[in-house]
Amino acid sequence: MNDALAVCATGLVKHFGGRVAVDHVDFAIPAGTIYGVLGPNGAGKTTALRMLMGIIDPDEGHCRVLGHDRPRAAGDQIGYLPEERGLYPGMKAREAIAFMGALRGLDWKTGRARAGDLLDAAGLGHAADQKIRKLSKGMAQLVQLLGALVHRPALLVLDEPFSGLDPVNQERLEALIRGEQARGATIVLCTHVMAHAQRLCDRIAIIAGGQRRFEGTVAEARALLPLRAHFVPKAGDDTVRLLLPADAERSGDGYAFTVPDEGMEALLARLIEKGHGVAGLSIERPGLHDVFVAIVGGNGR
Repeated sequence: MNDALAVCATGLVKHFGGRVAVDHVDFAIPAGTIYGVLGPNGAGKTTALRMLMGIIDPDEGHCRVLGHDRPRAAGDQIGYLPEERGLYPGMKAREAIAFMGALRGLDWKTGRARAGDLLDAAGLGHAADQKIRKLSKGMAQLVQLLGALVHRPALLVLDEPFSGLDPVNQERLEALIRGEQARGATIVLCTHVMAHAQRLCDRIAIIAGGQRRFEGTVAEARALLPLRAHFVPKAGDDTVRLLLPADAERSGDGYAFTVPDEGMEALLARLIEKGHGVAGLSIERPGLHDVFVAIVGGNGR
């Protein structure tokens, strides 16, 4: 294994009954990166993550995690936030975090001290001695995340961590994730919310139908689709549509279309030559959401 890789997995296959949930998927996750595993519901993301952590064994393939050929041997170096949330409702927030650290080998005194620091940093210091049942869903979710990182894992695996969070808590969570990366941790982020992935991830893998459809940087993914333009003609220039590319569609007060292969300069020259004025023009690369839809397809599987 390349020492620069926190996770290296090759040919992962998992069957459930007669269904192939994961079909020969590879991962090469560089140490210290935020790596997104993206895909629609039922794509095989969670199953793949559980094989990476040794929670379930692959039917075929091999995983090497943090230098261990058996992922379970790296258990105390991994922090995991599962999609299915679960905390003891009668525990206080500080104790719940310390308890989760203890499950990973952290002593209780250190766990309680770190829990207090983490709660303060996350803006939840006031909730340290509140029972979980008294917390909002978003606050409880952040407490569970803090429990996943209190032992300062080298690898942090987050399965749909933004689900159900309001915008304020989403920002807090993004800050926590960036903080863990700054500490030196590798973060694997499983999500179907493309906005978070586009802002956070250094590299991504897109999985659909149990297969990996794309792997690379966010910039490489966005470069798969051509540039898009939004052109606003001067008032009264409705006939300008005849000079625009065939895929031009009405968008607000103008038209949206794919930038032609010849570029915008030639198109603008024709528009000006025909006497059409330009009130506004913007050109941008399609977002990760657009790339995801193009790769996964309309059925989302």
